[in-house]
Amino acid sequence: MSIYVGNLSYEVTQDTLTAVFAEYGSVKRVQLPTDRETGRLRGFGFVEMSTDEEETSAIEALDGAEWMGRDLKVNKAKPREDRGGSFGGGNRGGGGYNRNRY
Repeated sequence: MSIYVGNLSYEVTQDTLTAVFAEYGSVKRVQLPTDRETGRLRGFGFVEMSTDEEETSAIEALDGAEWMGRDLKVNKAKPREDRGGSFGGGNRGGGGYNRNRY
């Protein structure tokens, strides 16, 4: 399980985010996604902790807390949605050959 951390400062680092969550238990991993084109942080991240109890404690303590000039949004991460390919996914029709035309 993972924790979603939103509304992060663009100045945050893996080390600073780890230090904040380490107050609530053992941090296993921190991910800070970056924009593919600019390389800039995207303003959110994910934290994995050793136990569900530690994660719950961190969520309860940090959701809405002010850190680095921003009010954090902290909750359980939702599973990533399958986006179905590079063009928005799925066969949605429109254009092209229509087999039922005649």
